[in-house]
Amino acid sequence: MKIAIIIIVVLIIAVIWVYNSIINLRNNVNKSKSGIDVYLQQRFDLIPNLIEVTKAYANYENEVLEKITNLRKKYKEKPDFEIGNELNYEFNNIMAVVENYPELKASEQFLKLQKTLIKIESQLQAARRIYNNDVTKYNTKITTFPNNIIASIFNFKEMQLFVLEGEDSVKVEM
Repeated sequence: MKIAIIIIVVLIIAVIWVYNSIINLRNNVNKSKSGIDVYLQQRFDLIPNLIEVTKAYANYENEVLEKITNLRKKYKEKPDFEIGNELNYEFNNIMAVVENYPELKASEQFLKLQKTLIKIESQLQAARRIYNNDVTKYNTKITTFPNNIIASIFNFKEMQLFVLEGEDSVKVEM
């Protein structure tokens, strides 16, 4: 009888320990995701400035400007990696326009914006690496035995890695 009680207590403690470790990893993923959101927001806040500088040198299509503005509004309302990917695509279009205007690349205002953008891109890359590392740890934790049993009981789901479209790496769907 005592042995059965000890086994039950040990199992309860093990379940609590595994559950808390999964929660801790999930919270790390959420914290890492908020870091990405901060850098994406900073990046997207640069877009209107880049557009204004670019418009001075190029006949920029209103359709693209409206699309970017709408995507920025959507992202502000509900930060989402898919919207981030769309904005990234449109942002890359803006940068492609710049390549066709050497006088724009020499503009002091544009150079300052470009330097800021490079800094933000670097920080965003670091935040994505941290997030993807945290997601990998979390996903590994909830899919390995015996943690997968506890994870399924408490309905923990795998999370998606964050990869911007147009990169050389493969986008992982989970």
